Amino acid sequence: MYFAALLARTEDGWEASDTELDDVETLSDLAELAREASPEDDTVLVLIEQEDAWFGVVRIDGEDDPRIYVSDAAAAARSSYGEILLTDELLGREPGEDDADLESLDLDGTEDGEDEDDDDSEGGGSAEAVPHGPVGDPEILDDLGVSQKELKALSEDALTEIAEALGASEVLETVR
Repeated sequence: MYFAALLARTEDGWEASDTELDDVETLSDLAELAREASPEDDTVLVLIEQEDAWFGVVRIDGEDDPRIYVSDAAAAARSSYGEILLTDELLGREPGEDDADLESLDLDGTEDGEDEDDDDSEGGGSAEAVPHGPVGDPEILDDLGVSQKELKALSEDALTEIAEALGASEVLETVR
């Protein structure tokens, strides 16, 4: 099961909104959705999780490029939402490199990527192209009170723990 929410920092504190990612196909689409949530160019966090598998944080600060952290790239690569976050730049590869590997995966949003295509990717597919473990900017939340050490140590309830550290747990729970 997936959960996605936007947390926008305003002068009055954090505001949360539930977000639907069905129409989001690229990181640019996601960044635009986040920017629309904050007309004042304040910080917006997009929080995405697949229960017990992985979580991702995308930070948008005004018109700056999005900053991304994904807790487990290999798990995220097996989901359509993870595919949005796992850009070539984030994975440290040239654009277009290993696209065939990603296309062989089941990216229709099934929970565990359980499909016959998963068997095809074993033994040399994207499992080697996409690292197991965290990728991205581990300092993404440092200035908001979540150190990179704390971020990397988060458990399966990571989004709740992040919201607590930000002082936004109540607003996040209203959209959960």
